[in-house]
Amino acid sequence: MSYMNSQFRAVKPALIEQRQAYRHPVDIQRTAIRHHGEAAKAGELIDVSIYGCRVASDSMIAEGGRIWLRFEGSSPIAATAIWCKDGHIGCRFDETLDQTLFRRLTLISE
Repeated sequence: MSYMNSQFRAVKPALIEQRQAYRHPVDIQRTAIRHHGEAAKAGELIDVSIYGCRVASDSMIAEGGRIWLRFEGSSPIAATAIWCKDGHIGCRFDETLDQTLFRRLTLISE
């Protein structure tokens, strides 16, 4: 059965996920982000995988910029800013995140 006056709405193209692993949503307020050679600034860890993360911060980091991240209770982690938009920075870690730290960051406490 077909309709003579049917109208189709325009659909945006689907976004293709390019990450190697699922990013787990987290809400960690105590995050520090530091551009090479600058003082650390406060940030908030939004999501994380063993390969990268997204941080909300007022820091102006250019795409491709080298940065250091420090999460609550962790050592500094070297990363590269892959994208920066609307106060969020998508980061790729230089080395995969330690499993113990990853579990601690993604642990849901009740």
